Amino acid sequence: MEFHHLLQKIVQDNSTHAKWLNTLSFMENAGARKISKCEHPVSVTLIQLKHAAEEHRHAYYLKKQIAKIHPELCKTYKSEELMAPIATRQYLHSLDTKACRYLRTVFQLNQEELKYAAYLFVTYAIEVRADELYPVYQDILTKEASKVMVKSIILEEEGHLEEMINQLNEFSGDWQQHAENILKIEKALYNQWIDAITEEVSQLDYA
Repeated sequence: MEFHHLLQKIVQDNSTHAKWLNTLSFMENAGARKISKCEHPVSVTLIQLKHAAEEHRHAYYLKKQIAKIHPELCKTYKSEELMAPIATRQYLHSLDTKACRYLRTVFQLNQEELKYAAYLFVTYAIEVRADELYPVYQDILTKEASKVMVKSIILEEEGHLEEMINQLNEFSGDWQQHAENILKIEKALYNQWIDAITEEVSQLDYA
């Protein structure tokens, strides 16, 4: 199922739409926590603190949007309140693990340096994905005249991507070829996640 069509089906059913928002909120929250875990104990940068704060705010904002659908839906991140919970929980963790494995082989880094490199490359890959995903979602929300909105997230994610590119330029002169390899890893994991969500949506009764 093509992504645009998949989202169109999701937003037609309130319960499914709430779970989709909750799933995005979970992933933003997981991303924020990953960024915080990558912080150096004393040399943490202002931009890293900003990113963690903004990703946490995105998680909060998406969670609040659920109330526009129904105030009692998706109060927690329990598996039954997420879409494709296993693939959702694995996506970011697997990306982090595989990116670290790759970066360890191409750069000679100690543990703290590896954490920072993982922050740069994994966050970059996620921002590239967010720049694709959120505008498609907002386009469907607009066409459906939904009360739910993600426009503010789109603007901030665009800013994040620019900031990640600036930091990667400082990190390594040939960062782009390595980023391409990380993006390939991310794409495979993203496809697994979307396949799992598609499978779940295809089982819904839209009669």
